[in-house]
Amino acid sequence: MTSKSNARARAQNLFPAAERRDDAMKAEIARERAATDAKTIRLRALRLAKEEADRLAQIAHDAANPPPVRKVRGPK
Repeated sequence: MTSKSNARARAQNLFPAAERRDDAMKAEIARERAATDAKTIRLRALRLAKEEADRLAQIAHDAANPPPVRKVRGPK
């Protein structure tokens, strides 16, 4: 019985340490996820701003350079 009691006592002593490691790992994963989410938000905002600038530049270019007017040929 003593060996079972010793084994149980050792396991119960190790359990809080394992729990702290698990909590630390979960906290690290949460920090990494938050950093990734922030980076994704920033990059998305930059992409949307660039797309809007490109769209406005295309509108300005189209207004300054209208397509050539085709001349209609008469019947042959």
